[in-house]
Amino acid sequence: MSTSGTERFNELFCELEHSNEDEQRKKIGEMNEIVEGMDFDELESIFNEETFNKIYKMIEEKKMTMENVILLLKHAGYLKTLKNVWNPCFDSSSLNKRFEKMIFEEEKKKEKNEKLLVDLCGCYLLLGNQFNSELTLIYVPCLLKAASVKEENEEAQKEVEMALLTLSNINEYIEVKQELYLKEITEIIKHQQEQRNLTKLAYQCAWLFFINRFFHDYSLEDTITAELHFVGEAARELEELTRCIDWKNKEENEKRRKATKEEITLIRWVETCTYYFLSCRLWNEEYVELLSRIVQIIHAAGDNHREIGNLCISSLRYAAENRDVKVEDLLKGGAIDAILEEIQRQTLNEAIVNDCFQFLVNVSRKLKEKNKDEREEEERKALNRKVFEKMEEEGYEDVLTSFHETLKIFNRRYYHGLSLKFSDYLVNV
Repeated sequence: MSTSGTERFNELFCELEHSNEDEQRKKIGEMNEIVEGMDFDELESIFNEETFNKIYKMIEEKKMTMENVILLLKHAGYLKTLKNVWNPCFDSSSLNKRFEKMIFEEEKKKEKNEKLLVDLCGCYLLLGNQFNSELTLIYVPCLLKAASVKEENEEAQKEVEMALLTLSNINEYIEVKQELYLKEITEIIKHQQEQRNLTKLAYQCAWLFFINRFFHDYSLEDTITAELHFVGEAARELEELTRCIDWKNKEENEKRRKATKEEITLIRWVETCTYYFLSCRLWNEEYVELLSRIVQIIHAAGDNHREIGNLCISSLRYAAENRDVKVEDLLKGGAIDAILEEIQRQTLNEAIVNDCFQFLVNVSRKLKEKNKDEREEEERKALNRKVFEKMEEEGYEDVLTSFHETLKIFNRRYYHGLSLKFSDYLVNV
């Protein structure tokens, strides 16, 4: 996006208060097209607190209809959330409080405008980062109802995707009572597993919303893992998305600015898997398949899509930290091989080196846990031998030696408690 694109957006924005409703709609259409191609920094620069306060003023002075406000802000919020742009400006703006007030007022009406309420909740949640906890009772049921529409036409599915994307922006720190969502989100996921009629992004968003709830409610684990089979579903989605992406693209700037919807959805799935590894402790036999899909993405990403590859490495690191993910799973899924290969890359940044060593020290710790059962102890020793041979084949000890003096720096810089004992990174046979 050239500077002229940002300038054109600001020029059109300044013209809105002097335009009639139809002219505003046309200008907003052009503005929405302009922001499609913007990168993170440009989105942050145009949707700042001044912009939001100006919109608030136009609403108060009746210079802009609510329909046109929603047309502009809903699209901005969609892109902000989709591109994972951190922008706290809306939270501190006058418009934020205005939306809260409108949501409360609309909910109290005997005859609610359901579409308006969904749109208000959408703008509020997609643009913000901090939400009024009292509004949870309104926006969760409202958006789940919108997301439960079974119609399969394109327009209906677009609205379902928007509702689920909005729900996925309700982060794990916000507590939502089970009675507000459990039945509905379970039905949405089950219906998708039977009919496969949601968009890939919508399905990912449904899972992310659900797994975020696990932060406050560990009783959800059985439903997520055993009943709805998250691990197998995530593996299948990652496999399909991996086939849809052109991994040969070497233009990093162009990729960052014009990432395809498939790339964005894949990134969000990997992040969702990471949340799962961090939270869920119920072992599932499908783990190996999921780990192998993440490894497959690392290989596909190569040097051309390092951001995606690095995200997968971090995900494997958290899988290794999960006490219920077995070393056998990591070995069969190819995770150990992938990490041993990655740690020898010449272009690794410090954060990824840190993740690789976190992974390997956790593998080492798991393998040092002796079993009282004689047969299981023999199996552990055999597994130790396999991992040791892989490490020896890759020259792992030499790599560790070359990094060992810098582990103290990583430990201080990333606050992750990396062990400084050389032996903690080794596998004994």
